[in-house]
Amino acid sequence: MTAHAGAPEIVIITGMSGAGRSTAAKALEDLDWFVADNLPPALLVTMLDLVRRARAAVPRVAAVVDVRSRAFSTDLKSAVAELDALGANPFVLFLSASDETLVRRFENVRRPHPLQENGRIIDGIAAEREQLESIRAEADLVLDTSAMNIHDLRARMRDAFGSEKDTAIRVTVLSFGFKYGLPVDADMVADCRFLPNPHWVPELAPLTGQDSEVRDYVLGQPGASDFLRSYAETVQVTLAGYERTGKHFVTIAVGCTGGKHRSVAMAEEIAARLAETWPGVQVAHRDLGRE
Repeated sequence: MTAHAGAPEIVIITGMSGAGRSTAAKALEDLDWFVADNLPPALLVTMLDLVRRARAAVPRVAAVVDVRSRAFSTDLKSAVAELDALGANPFVLFLSASDETLVRRFENVRRPHPLQENGRIIDGIAAEREQLESIRAEADLVLDTSAMNIHDLRARMRDAFGSEKDTAIRVTVLSFGFKYGLPVDADMVADCRFLPNPHWVPELAPLTGQDSEVRDYVLGQPGASDFLRSYAETVQVTLAGYERTGKHFVTIAVGCTGGKHRSVAMAEEIAARLAETWPGVQVAHRDLGRE
């Protein structure tokens, strides 16, 4: 985003109908932006004024504006000029796609183009493209979504508008006890019941997997090191794939019988290994203390 100096106070999402404005808006919402959808261009200045009054509560804002207003191009240009005059540093994102792609998308959802009136979809696309030509020419960023799927577009939005903190995957390594049921939000599940249970060792039974004695016992069992190494490698590959597809939150569940000893120790160790590559890793113990 280099067309304006400094960070923009407001991002304006516009472009061709069917090119992905809604997906772009949802991507910004996931990055903790406040997004106003289908906002008339004339209200952009009013919106900015309201946001400035609530700056602490609404740090980053965006507005989706479309071509339904016949005076759209003139109104949007005037609004951008007024925002510039106010020092707001507006950033205009223009989404586009080929005629063939847009026709296919409208046919797939069985909806008319907003400008086709009594004509064909392609007629509406042609009218819209002509009406938006001057806006596209002055946009700060133009994205052609013809070859993009939803995940691709969301990734481009993260790259363009997300901070390093925004774009980092947040990984939770969650220990649990199988006897209390599987975590409903688990993306991956590891079963540690193949390891001997410290519950049957009298001096370890009262302790938990957070105690060094239990940790050393669990991690020192045959197969524990091999499991940790191979499972951590598998998770690394999976997290990289999640990152490419725009997944922000990942829960890795690690279970044993009661969620007190083995799963707790293994979850702590898995999280420590993942944290070397993925800084947004945290550990939680769902069932610790239930026994």
